[in-house]
Amino acid sequence: METLEEQLIRHEGYRRFPYKCSAGKLTIGIGRNIDDVGISKDEAIHLLENDIKQCKYDLHARYPVIKTLDETRQNVLVNMCFNLGIVRIAQFKKMWAALRVQDFPEASRQMLDSKWAKQVGKRADELAEIMKTGEQLC
Repeated sequence: METLEEQLIRHEGYRRFPYKCSAGKLTIGIGRNIDDVGISKDEAIHLLENDIKQCKYDLHARYPVIKTLDETRQNVLVNMCFNLGIVRIAQFKKMWAALRVQDFPEASRQMLDSKWAKQVGKRADELAEIMKTGEQLC
């Protein structure tokens, strides 16, 4: 006997990316009407947790130097990866070079000397300061 969940999956299908349903509503997943229902905070936190895990995985796979950094500085890089994606954070070649030799003031300067820093403003200032000092700001 088919469960309700199985029946809904069969009827609605699964869509990884948003699309307009037959009623013209923005929809994702298994018939989730984003226009009218949106997502709950719990669902948003669940998505965030998954995204953080993916960023950590991507960074560790691509940049072994991350293992040599303290958790606070690793979190800066995860935050940047979350915002930029792994492909765009890879463009910070001078930052990565500075991190390989533990030159945190230089890594911080390289973070700020970027288009990204101009786009995100205070976020970049805060993350660069944390990278430089290794201390989480309150």
